[in-house]
Amino acid sequence: MRTDLRPHLTDPLAAVRNLGILAHVDAGKTTVTERILYLTGTTHKRGEVHDGTTVTDFDSQERDRGITIFAAAVSCAWDGHRINLIDTPGHVDFSDEVERSLRVLDGAVAVFDAVAGVEPQSESVWRRADRHGVPRIAFVNKLDRAGADLDTAVASIRDRLHPAPLVVQLPIGTEDAFTGVVDLLRMRALVWADGAESAEEIPVPEDLLEEARRRRRLLEEAVAELHPVALEEFCARSALSARTLSAALRDLTRTGEGVVVLCGSAYRNRGIEPLLEAVVAYLPSPLDVPAVRGTHGGAEQERAADPQAPFAGLVFKVNATATGRMTYLRVYAGTVEKGQTVVDVGTGRTERIGRILRVRADRHAELERAVAGDIVAVIGPKSARAGATLCAPAAPLLLEPPVVADPVVSVAVEARRSTETERLVSALARLAEEDPSLVVRTDPETGQTVLSGMGELHLEVAVEKIRRAHGLDAAVGRPRVSYRETVARGVSGLVYRHVKQDGGAGQFAHVVLDVEPLGADPGGVEGSPAGFVFASTVVGGRVPQEYVRAVEAGCRDALAEGPLGGHPVTGLRVTLTDGATHAKDSSEMAFRAAGRFGLREALRASAMLLLEPVVEVTVTVPEDAVGGVLGDLAARRGRVSGTLTRVGTSVITATVPLAELFGYATRLRSRTQGRGVFTTRPTGLAPASSQEASAR
Repeated sequence: MRTDLRPHLTDPLAAVRNLGILAHVDAGKTTVTERILYLTGTTHKRGEVHDGTTVTDFDSQERDRGITIFAAAVSCAWDGHRINLIDTPGHVDFSDEVERSLRVLDGAVAVFDAVAGVEPQSESVWRRADRHGVPRIAFVNKLDRAGADLDTAVASIRDRLHPAPLVVQLPIGTEDAFTGVVDLLRMRALVWADGAESAEEIPVPEDLLEEARRRRRLLEEAVAELHPVALEEFCARSALSARTLSAALRDLTRTGEGVVVLCGSAYRNRGIEPLLEAVVAYLPSPLDVPAVRGTHGGAEQERAADPQAPFAGLVFKVNATATGRMTYLRVYAGTVEKGQTVVDVGTGRTERIGRILRVRADRHAELERAVAGDIVAVIGPKSARAGATLCAPAAPLLLEPPVVADPVVSVAVEARRSTETERLVSALARLAEEDPSLVVRTDPETGQTVLSGMGELHLEVAVEKIRRAHGLDAAVGRPRVSYRETVARGVSGLVYRHVKQDGGAGQFAHVVLDVEPLGADPGGVEGSPAGFVFASTVVGGRVPQEYVRAVEAGCRDALAEGPLGGHPVTGLRVTLTDGATHAKDSSEMAFRAAGRFGLREALRASAMLLLEPVVEVTVTVPEDAVGGVLGDLAARRGRVSGTLTRVGTSVITATVPLAELFGYATRLRSRTQGRGVFTTRPTGLAPASSQEASAR
């Protein structure tokens, strides 16, 4: 179906859409992606998650587990447009994959379950898209399920995500009888027969005509409230034309003031064609988004999405295998050709582009060049990591990399046979190269190799990948969480003198420090610690400015290990109130040492508090199992914040320490005869219980 509402294309870049599919786990993201590939002719058979035949979930673990683990890029064509699409994971443990994908996308389709509405991870990825300024349209999926209700799902979007939902369709039929939608813009009905590959366009059924007119009126009023041009026409004519309405929806989507809402059932192939039309009509092209900004020589610069501009691209994903290295790249400006030499701006290394590939998950098509707006994979760069900027050597520009979250769970990993230790170290290094949210380090006390990640499932998948891809049998210890320490009650006027004389020039530094808690929430926002603030109130030049900076650096050194158990310290403010120098023996090194040892002494004198990571757990269980699940959550030090009953099931929301959730999946399955499921979302840090603190 071709739309007559899309703008006339005068530039090839205007026909490009770079979008992601975002949602909570099991909302139907991968099925939506598979139907898009099938309808666009990219595949000739509809892939199914439950059969393990999907294109984007091509990894063996994804097919075994039935979930998306790794963000997969695919490219297809629809109605004269090139759509570069990334199917992102829905599980919270793999949210770093979503973060890196959002960094290079121009738009997104947010998929919601018509029964559950907005779920915790839906909300989390929505907030991430807000931070990146990525325009979205919403697709309410699974309207054929028992209990599905479009209006309830839209209400949850309005209440929990707070955009203005602009519903442009009316379902025809409910639950099993769902057969199509009424297009409120053009007042037509689209129905799909069982097994049909495309919709049949018919007049709006008589029994739905009055309701369709009412909803079209509500849509016009909602748009007129938000869009000045639409308001002018609405006031003049008391109605909006389809063209004005479409143009206003496009503008509101791209500014984020409204979100277009469509509906359907991806599994039954119903509603995907209108979704593709909406992607083309409302989501931005590379020309519609602001020019990419970067820095060079300390100055901020912009570079437009112009194939003739100097080349600039951002690496957002790396696949490092034994047979080669594939680097996924968003080209923001210029043109990159096969055989071209580029520079990694962050490291200064030059890299050669050996091959350029148009990606379709695990299959590829060779290209001679890639231009601004493209998302491609390149082979040749040997050291570029995710977040690296590749540029033309004559015009370097450093782009802001995606934010990498701090890992919260760690396990000790070792080879069962000593002869395989070197291979294990190499495999772990390759894992960390592919996934920046995985951190590999050696424990200085035990000598163990420690693998840290975003959750229990994240580490389980990483270790299983080592076993499958490298044939290594690795022994894994019990997961450990990353505790933090903070100041509950500080000290004032702590004096520390650093004096050292061992021949030649000595070291002298005298500092006076105040230490106090930083704010009321040591856990910070969205899982980020409140951190560390340093200030100086020294007057009269008693401590020169360069020495003040050295004291701050020394204090930051001291934050690595706290007095309670050697955990990193966060959530404190340190103020340098006084000090003294020596004409010959004072130096930046001396004041840095004074800051480090002085703060350590101050922390030992302060009342310290152990912090542990906590998560919001959403558990969906049958009503007859609620009592046992609540008791189990209480035993895990969980605080229940709400319960909701939906069609024979109960949804329990609680805040639980992360350390108490290890093994919870198995426990929940046994308590609910396999019918219970749960998801988690990090919420920050909270004071540990007295028993937990003494155990640490």
